[in-house]
Amino acid sequence: MAHTFPDDLVAAQRDWYAVYQQLADRVGGPAQTTTLRRRLNRLSVQVSTHPYWTTHGAQAPAARIALRQLAATKGRIMSEGRVVGAAGALRAGA
Repeated sequence: MAHTFPDDLVAAQRDWYAVYQQLADRVGGPAQTTTLRRRLNRLSVQVSTHPYWTTHGAQAPAARIALRQLAATKGRIMSEGRVVGAAGALRAGA
């Protein structure tokens, strides 16, 4: 099944991956680690409590996986300097 995600939800999940990677790479000292952990926590809440999930009931677990896959793909494409889709809703699994 194809899922359509709001841009802000995809961006938050993509940012989550970027911050997680920075933590894994041990960028910065202890102060930077604390800042990154707090950012990761805020992004986790932003993604998990997004209004999008209230409309998907039993399909939410599959949609969450599709979102993670889409955000990870978008993050790789953006880091390689390629153009990523047009503005508007993004589709996964289409």
